[in-house]
Amino acid sequence: MIAEPPIRVIVPVHDGWDVLEACLASLRRTVRAPHRVELVDDASPDPRVRPMLASVVARDPDRFALYVQDENLGFVATVNAAMARTRDDVVLLNSDTVTTDGWLDRIDACRRSDPRIATATPFSNNAEICAIPDFCAPNPMPPDPDAVARACRAAGPPEYPELPTGVGFCLYVRRAALDAIGDFDAATFGRGYGEENDFCRRAARHGWRNVLCDDAYVAHVGNVSFGALGHAPGGTNAARLSARYPDYNRLVADFIAADPLRARREAILARLAPRPDAP
Repeated sequence: MIAEPPIRVIVPVHDGWDVLEACLASLRRTVRAPHRVELVDDASPDPRVRPMLASVVARDPDRFALYVQDENLGFVATVNAAMARTRDDVVLLNSDTVTTDGWLDRIDACRRSDPRIATATPFSNNAEICAIPDFCAPNPMPPDPDAVARACRAAGPPEYPELPTGVGFCLYVRRAALDAIGDFDAATFGRGYGEENDFCRRAARHGWRNVLCDDAYVAHVGNVSFGALGHAPGGTNAARLSARYPDYNRLVADFIAADPLRARREAILARLAPRPDAP
């Protein structure tokens, strides 16, 4: 049996000072060897950002690395360059997330379950079709993300259900899939939005799977990382995505209508509900 490579967690950063410290603290607490984290400063204009990133790397150079871009490239070009710097499988992680204990172990187990998995997305409070407690809603940050993560694990064995698309706030991507179908389409999707949906549909067309890692949880503030630079929903990129995949909107709409994740969400929420005898 061929051993799986370690996972490289890639965190593109463009400002977002107010949420960055919490993200970095969570990564220091939850990412363990042999997996590593690459922080990418995409020419943040806030002078506080780069020293904060550098200090994390200085404290733990075995787990963290910093790559600095003196010119702002935008989200798509930034992650493509970072994925090209490694031969590992990757997780693309927004800098406005908070990771939880065991999240990367759960993603690691997910990818090992099926070599056809191209992408995997965990549950989150703010993750569109992967959102909990309210489906397809921007739920607020939970007061205790680790408690939600424990409930996800306690809800039963993972099933890794199929998704019509992964969600880019925290997206595992298999190296073999990148090698087979190419990286994100910067020529079409520019600075961002729609590139991960395009990659997932491309992967599906070539026989790969896009799944929910339904026993993992990563909290997500939302609309902070790269939002000011055009990495936001709507606009011409949505039209380009629909033109390339005429069935895309129907696939997502059918998934939302069927809501195949409801039973799992309810099992998780039942474990978060206070016991009747609790004080």
